[in-house]
Amino acid sequence: MFVITNSKLLIIVCHYKHMTIEEIKRIIADQREEIIETYQRQKIIPREMSKQQLLSFLSHPNVLTILGVRRSGKSVLSTLLLKDKTYGYLNFDDERLVGIKTNELNLIIQAFYELYTPDLDYIVFDEIQNVDHWELFVNRLRRTKKIIITGSNSNLLSGELASHLTGRHIDFTLFPFSFREFLLFTDKKLLSEKIYSTKKIAHIRKLLEEYIKLGGFPEVYKFGKAILMKTYEDILQKDILLRYTIKNQTTFKELAKYVISQFSSEISYTKLKNISSIKNVHTVKNYLDYLSSSYLIFIIERFSFSLKNQAIAPKKVYCIDTGILNAISFQFSENSGRIMENLVAIELLRRKAYNTSESELYYWKDHQQREVDFVVKKGKKVTQLIQVTRSFQKEDMQKRECQALLRAAEQLKCSNLLIITWDYEGIEKINGKNVMYIPLWKWLLE
Repeated sequence: MFVITNSKLLIIVCHYKHMTIEEIKRIIADQREEIIETYQRQKIIPREMSKQQLLSFLSHPNVLTILGVRRSGKSVLSTLLLKDKTYGYLNFDDERLVGIKTNELNLIIQAFYELYTPDLDYIVFDEIQNVDHWELFVNRLRRTKKIIITGSNSNLLSGELASHLTGRHIDFTLFPFSFREFLLFTDKKLLSEKIYSTKKIAHIRKLLEEYIKLGGFPEVYKFGKAILMKTYEDILQKDILLRYTIKNQTTFKELAKYVISQFSSEISYTKLKNISSIKNVHTVKNYLDYLSSSYLIFIIERFSFSLKNQAIAPKKVYCIDTGILNAISFQFSENSGRIMENLVAIELLRRKAYNTSESELYYWKDHQQREVDFVVKKGKKVTQLIQVTRSFQKEDMQKRECQALLRAAEQLKCSNLLIITWDYEGIEKINGKNVMYIPLWKWLLE
């Protein structure tokens, strides 16, 4: 670094120092030690998706991209997949690698060979999007190696250079812990037991309430609830504000917090523009796209057979994690029904991702404001309609939830009708159609 000064100007010029092979080897060794210590010190929870299926994606086309919200466990999953294999691992979200150039990436491969073996087949790159033009490097490397890439942005492979990897990679989205994975951490014997007794049902409901408050980020069980606000701030700062160089950061943060406060509710770009200081509706749309691409929120469209009507209708927004909602200080008792709906939305999206399902998820609403929380569609057919309610009275459920459900069933020609409740269970025939009621805890364990 050197400084040029005069009475009116101060210029600081920084020269990037090219990395040596020994420096890279030291970083690789340090990061590998951290992985080993993680396995030794922490309780590693196996994830719900099929390990064999993910490994099969490396056979063809041989680049697996694991995407998902920051701190959802992508690094641990990638190393779990290769635990019994010899692999090279490098996390580019390391201050020692800031500024590394594309032409230095080959030194990483040389370092892997010298540390492990020249016959190395598997390589994991964490957050490699921090390096400009990394796609060219990976495209060359994939011809002889099987590569796992992780990233906390759904647009990881949407740039111009991504055309080099078109058809040569498979994307997989990882979510925070499900309720089943949470039970593996807290009380895994419940997953193998038949839960019928009042005592066991009360116990599992208590655990569900804890899961709703803490959420599913793995680190929350290690560091406590304080990590949730830090995670939220890191997503905004590192994955959005810095990545997209947003100038008016205060306005963006205010909009982000407001949008998240509307979880399980309808939003529209025009309304968001009108209640904020943002002057352009396209800016609002861009901001929501940034929040979605970082996996902090998910936006679900209103179902319509008309694509035009679907595009202009209000959307519904959901937050990636109920723990995040709790960290931003929402009162769970006042919003319990909406929180249940948010939890169901994320679980439906998780099942779609983990089962590599081609199903689509919508909500439904008619001109009389009757609403169905979730419409599951596969191909041209609606396969299931789902309502979520916290109501404890069967009569209230039948009046408020079933009326909309039956109307949508008639219009969408669907007979698979489900109401997810807090504690009521049963099957009832209403207007000639069977409606299944299932408690939330039992549905989450299906």
